[in-house]
Amino acid sequence: MMKRIVWIIIALVVFGRLFFAWRDMRAVHPAPVAIVASQGENMRVISPAAHARITSPLTVTGEARGTWYFEASFPVELLDANHHEILNADGNAVASVPAQAQGEWMTENFVPFIATLDFTPPATDTGFLVLKKDNPSGLPEHDAQVEIPVRFR
Repeated sequence: MMKRIVWIIIALVVFGRLFFAWRDMRAVHPAPVAIVASQGENMRVISPAAHARITSPLTVTGEARGTWYFEASFPVELLDANHHEILNADGNAVASVPAQAQGEWMTENFVPFIATLDFTPPATDTGFLVLKKDNPSGLPEHDAQVEIPVRFR
């Protein structure tokens, strides 16, 4: 009698696990967001995707933890394949703009951002979109950045 009860318990456990595994496989999952691995859960870039072909003007969207912002913004810039700065569309200044928070930024939660860069395509076919944690202290231990590879051609 005891053996039969043990076998019934084992069967119930196995079927229960199979049922929950089947249910999880059928669950609807939201569309993936490009989570930048180098910063783990601090930055989620929605657009552009890594290795995307970009043109000017480039609109960058995503979410960053509130700790990345200072006064509701953080720097975004474009670099060529050699990590040299790219000029803006006027050819006078570096293609660098502040990403602006689209919500309350004084939080540790994710806050949506948007930035638009006007730029002159560099001589290289590829480059990097760089999102930098705003660091008004200037202390190197508070520096952080995310580089997303992009294509110009």
